[in-house]
Amino acid sequence: MKSLDTPYETLRLAEPSPGVAVVTLNRPEQYNAMTNSMFDELERVALALDDEDDCRVLVLTGAGKAFCAGYDLADADELPELGALGMLDQQERAARALLAVRSMRLPVLAAVNGPAAGGGLSLALAADIRLAATTAKFNAAFVRIGLSAGDLGASWLLTRLIGPAATSEICFTGRFVLPDEALRLGLVNRVSEPDTLLDDALSLAEAIVANSPGGVQLSKRALQANLEAASYAAALELENRGQALLTRSPDMPEALAAFKERRKPVFTGN
Repeated sequence: MKSLDTPYETLRLAEPSPGVAVVTLNRPEQYNAMTNSMFDELERVALALDDEDDCRVLVLTGAGKAFCAGYDLADADELPELGALGMLDQQERAARALLAVRSMRLPVLAAVNGPAAGGGLSLALAADIRLAATTAKFNAAFVRIGLSAGDLGASWLLTRLIGPAATSEICFTGRFVLPDEALRLGLVNRVSEPDTLLDDALSLAEAIVANSPGGVQLSKRALQANLEAASYAAALELENRGQALLTRSPDMPEALAAFKERRKPVFTGN
């Protein structure tokens, strides 16, 4: 991947296996708290990886003991002094980063290795799939610092993921959700031991890479778009177009031939 050659101040980028990129938030002494530099770099790396055809899955994780502690409160003193338009610019800068992650055509997995608080929770929610270590914990910390849980997509994503009642309780109290409850609620897909979390995420990523690139990408597009579909008929229309498009790809006849010949398919993604 060409993006591996780009230096980052707040992130580490690696390719542990073909087609799988791992982006590690790399401010461990600050529990990977978010800064404007991190927002800018998250947006940049998401756009860069999304533009690489050989990148098939992104895994997000954190260095050290935390996934992400949210916005760095060391920088928060200046926020009340920004003025309305200045604060709007700050919010939009952060929102662009998470929107870039959420909008990637390839699947995004969050390997939540420790606390995911505030904006860190929002970042985990922006992923398509979440795996949590037993050391992870989640909270919508916004109300504890005088802000709203309507931040960086949390109110939209969490409600759709676990329902409005559970979301309301978590957001109004700011309490922590531990891994077992997160699994029960559907906030995470799996819970792993800390020393196996990344390996488990990479195994899942490699299982995705084994499939048709176009099939995976259009599956993600359908799943995300149909969260907002106005009707069943509208959802079917989108699905029909996706299936018609994919039959024009050489990957479908290759998959059929491989099935008949009892071998693994070789997908090109063209």
